[in-house]
Amino acid sequence: MKRAFDILFSLFALIVLFPLFVVISTLIILDSKGSIFFIQKRVGKDNRDFTLIKFRTMLKESEAKGLLTVGEKDIRITKAGNWLRKYKMDELPQLINILKGEMSFVGPRPEVRKYVELYSPAQLKVLSVKPGLTDYASLEYIKESELLKSFSDPEIAYIDKIMPDKLALNLQYINEQGFWNDLKIIGKTIRQIFS
Repeated sequence: MKRAFDILFSLFALIVLFPLFVVISTLIILDSKGSIFFIQKRVGKDNRDFTLIKFRTMLKESEAKGLLTVGEKDIRITKAGNWLRKYKMDELPQLINILKGEMSFVGPRPEVRKYVELYSPAQLKVLSVKPGLTDYASLEYIKESELLKSFSDPEIAYIDKIMPDKLALNLQYINEQGFWNDLKIIGKTIRQIFS
């Protein structure tokens, strides 16, 4: 049922949101140089890499200066990017990842290989399911970049404090996953974005 839901609603959303995709793409082009999309390798189900797609929200080649975004005023983020991130619209192209079967609407957020290499054997269980657009950890850490700003070394804080907590929430989701629970998480995510 979950896969059928993912196919049906990702296809529906891509068709309905196509005009919005055009508007967002135009804003990105007018705002700064570079590609419309941000493409990055992430780790998916069964520890396999896949290509995650987002709308680009940062200046060209910003990834070389660090993988984590710190604070809403990170100088690498474009004007259009700030707006897209605020309403999570930069994540919309991942509907393509869902349609392709690489992701689901609900599941642990996919991480980059650098951080997956730090997982304990128990934490690797999060790779037993497809990654998703949202889950418990996404709801708990919706303002993660602002939280990271409060630490003197954001990356160490992410690795030592935030990542383990997110992984514990990911594992909780795996233990409680089910179609109706997924619908609740989607509903909470939509409410939290627009609240």
